[in-house]
Amino acid sequence: MTTTIWIVLVILGCAVVTWLPRILPFVFVKNVKMPDVVLRWLAYIPVCILSALVIEGMFVKEAQLVTIDWLHLCAFIPTLLVALVTKSLSKTVVAGVITMAALRFFFS
Repeated sequence: MTTTIWIVLVILGCAVVTWLPRILPFVFVKNVKMPDVVLRWLAYIPVCILSALVIEGMFVKEAQLVTIDWLHLCAFIPTLLVALVTKSLSKTVVAGVITMAALRFFFS
């Protein structure tokens, strides 16, 4: 496959369209004092993201049954605890990756 200027422009356009909605909110609220209720609500976003990403992977469809992937469940518990204690998305992700890597190393 050859790379043309059109493909490069499409890739750059996709990057900008993906990047803008993630960065613009931070730019707009950088100098704004948020109400305490909003800050408390935002503190739970790492837990919500963790749940949305991980819970889907914990269930496996086998024929007509839905079963639990025990390896994912075992990784989820300490990761959830890190998310609840630190309320930090980066610490939560690092804890989840390390826990899953250790479990796969020892049990897979």
